[in-house]
Amino acid sequence: MSEVKESLESDVKQPPIKKKSKMEESMKKWGIPLAIAVGLLLFFMPTPEGMSSQAQSSIAIFTGALILWITTPIPIYLTSIIAILLLPLVGAVKDQSVAFGTLGYDVIWLMVSAFILTAAMIKSNLGRRLSLWMVTKFGKTPKTTLFLLIVINFILAFFVPSTTARATLMVPICLILLEVYKAIPGKSNLGKTMMLQGVQADAIATSGVMTATSGNIIAVGFINDQAGGNIGYMDWLLASMPTAIVTMLITFFVGLKLFSFKDETNFTNAMGTLKDELKKLGSFSLDEKKAVAIFIFTVILWATGDYHKGWFGFEISTEQTAVLSALLCLLPRVGLLTWKETNIKWELMIFAAGAYAVGNALDKSKGAEWIIGNVVDALGLEQMNHALVYIVVVFLSMYSHLIFTSKTVRVTILIPAFIALAKKLGMDPVPLALAAAMTMTYTITLPPHSKVNTIYFGTGYFTVLDQVKYAVVTCFIGACVISLAIFTWFKVIGI
Repeated sequence: MSEVKESLESDVKQPPIKKKSKMEESMKKWGIPLAIAVGLLLFFMPTPEGMSSQAQSSIAIFTGALILWITTPIPIYLTSIIAILLLPLVGAVKDQSVAFGTLGYDVIWLMVSAFILTAAMIKSNLGRRLSLWMVTKFGKTPKTTLFLLIVINFILAFFVPSTTARATLMVPICLILLEVYKAIPGKSNLGKTMMLQGVQADAIATSGVMTATSGNIIAVGFINDQAGGNIGYMDWLLASMPTAIVTMLITFFVGLKLFSFKDETNFTNAMGTLKDELKKLGSFSLDEKKAVAIFIFTVILWATGDYHKGWFGFEISTEQTAVLSALLCLLPRVGLLTWKETNIKWELMIFAAGAYAVGNALDKSKGAEWIIGNVVDALGLEQMNHALVYIVVVFLSMYSHLIFTSKTVRVTILIPAFIALAKKLGMDPVPLALAAAMTMTYTITLPPHSKVNTIYFGTGYFTVLDQVKYAVVTCFIGACVISLAIFTWFKVIGI
């Protein structure tokens, strides 16, 4: 194996060490004073009408933490620790367990399990074998490999009804591929692009399939019950999948431009070495067979979640499946890992705990609701032309994930509100609510905005700023494509 590594290192150019830009240096320098200034201003200003003092405190801490997470003058997990300490101290949450208890959230357990499953795939060489086979068979260049991963994400959306489950499956494959390409975390634009496009492909593919997430199903319930619609599986697929494909194709090429890796690798020269390495893996080892069995078991449980109640009399959740699979990886004789080999990044767990703590405080205090309500009033939607209302609602819905960290919460609050708005304005509420619902999966701007983001962010290949930069563009493109579809494609399919 050492000979293979040496051969790869000679055939593949190492990415150059990237110096920080002046903008990044300025952000690090001014991040702390800016966060303190904005946080104190929001905390001590007169409480606006209709907002509770608890909501005001939550908004102040959320905003301050957001600035620190983006500018990164201190490690992101330290920002989370500070936020968790401040929430009960300033009265943003009434019970400190709301803040301190987030380290026990199901998403934290999911992330722990994801690291264990990734370690199992790496140790067994199953991930390496699969990745080498994929690259030598279909991914003749890094670009075709990136495109192949996106296609796999879209296919999985039909069969695995959980965004986090799909991310847990895809991340180990990406990590092995990046090892093959000799991509260094934090320095490689190829690694950055692959992981960020993984985040986006997961989210955008989810928007195209009604059953790909529970939020889509809840939205359809509102549309059919409150708007008088008759949206089913195929209606959603016909309406949303074309917009998802167009958006993903455009943003795929945008990503290649934003994070160019032209001079980073010399993959052509390494292809022969990669084929030799695949041959040297030989036949499947016992560890690989164990890993295959565990991963097939995991995928089957995730893909059949809707049928568990009928089969077993109880439901096995995404998180329970992940923990069960992690347990199988660690069990003596049955599994293939020891605890020391799991390589769990606890600093990431603390970061995620803080992110969910401030997000929950913002939600429970009604601070998020107050912000959205005032945005709607400030935009004067009631006085707008109907065509403009469609566009504003789509963009508002698209970027609402900056405030609401839960897709379900966004759907529950916004879809009924948009249906009521359409009725009040004399508009057909079905296309308006459907278009808004199609944006709900685009929770891609910051790591804490979804479990998927956090799982991919944990690989260390991209920064918070990288994600914000790519996501803002992607969300804008997605909103434009969906807005255009309302006036064109929706008419063709009769919505």
